[in-house]
Amino acid sequence: MSTTKSLPQILKEAKPYAALILQQFGYAGMNIISKFAINKGISQHVLVVYRHALAAAVIAPFAIVLEKKTRPKMTYSIFAKIMLLGLLEPVMDQNLYYTGMKFTTATFATAMINLVPVFVFIMAWVLRLEQVNIRSPRSQAKILGTIVTVGGALVMTMVNGPVLDLPWTKQENHHLESLNATNDHISVKGALMIIAACICWATFVILQAITLKSYPADLSLTSLICFTGAVQGTFVAVGMEWGRPAAWSLNSKIMILAALYGGVFRSGLGYYIQVLVMKAKGPVFVTAFNPIGLVIVAIMSSFILSELMYLGRVIGAVVIVVGLYMVLWGKSKDKPPSEPMEQVSAPRIEEHVITDSETTTKIPNEEPVVIEVKDLEMNPSEGTKHGTT
Repeated sequence: MSTTKSLPQILKEAKPYAALILQQFGYAGMNIISKFAINKGISQHVLVVYRHALAAAVIAPFAIVLEKKTRPKMTYSIFAKIMLLGLLEPVMDQNLYYTGMKFTTATFATAMINLVPVFVFIMAWVLRLEQVNIRSPRSQAKILGTIVTVGGALVMTMVNGPVLDLPWTKQENHHLESLNATNDHISVKGALMIIAACICWATFVILQAITLKSYPADLSLTSLICFTGAVQGTFVAVGMEWGRPAAWSLNSKIMILAALYGGVFRSGLGYYIQVLVMKAKGPVFVTAFNPIGLVIVAIMSSFILSELMYLGRVIGAVVIVVGLYMVLWGKSKDKPPSEPMEQVSAPRIEEHVITDSETTTKIPNEEPVVIEVKDLEMNPSEGTKHGTT
């Protein structure tokens, strides 16, 4: 029997991978644009409000029309989870992340995001959202792959090595090293903020996976998260920018660009892709692609900003790819969510003795069936005659 897969099957299986890679390109672009905007004096707190308000406005019409008949009933429990989701990611994570980026660099902030898969894997393991068996090769591959991926991110961040002489980079960009060195006294503060943001993001991913079980409306959930995040973020931005009405001005082109890009690609499309893939593959699979963003940012920075490329970053990128492959291999061996966690044993056939009284026969996974034996004729020479059913 041939095991060759047809083209439609291959394309169907490739969709989650292509979607998450597209998501990482969107995240990488947002990191570069937002860092440039923050350096220009844009308030990161106001940016968070605008981008999620735009995301909600873009997605809500599709959710209202396409999920009109399939949207589950809203309950107090689901509403509380959505409010908490809006607080965790759009408000706490984004404000902490952008503020930490303000004190560091876009590449450093992107590298720190690679802590998210570790936090998500541990939380999913504890909450039994992820299938983990230490003795299983697939589980060992997922655990080791996660460690290798984070190690590659650390190598890419902390190890420079010799500069690669690429034709599209400019050697005069060496002044960036001295600029980063002057920021060492505040980078610890920024790093702590980004770590806190990663914990919020990981908690958001786990809670999102739990909420999807009771509210499986992808577009509606995405728009509600963005809307509640924009509302709650407004209170934070008003408090942080109190007395600065100019911070809310949309006269700046970079503010408009960052809000539009972040709202459509980073929040709207990004959350929606995350929901779709999470329903099929789980939260660990979604966050396993985060290290790809670091590789994309490094490449984009080299081409667009003409930043220098170091050998250490290339080695770190290769290690990240190896670790990611190990995680994906382990995930490919998991059973789909639609399949039961445990195999159902074959039903056992039992012998039953029929007597003059009522006999109860137990059938697996069914209600007990009562078989009444009537009109049994006894023949001394032939024994008991049984009627056939």
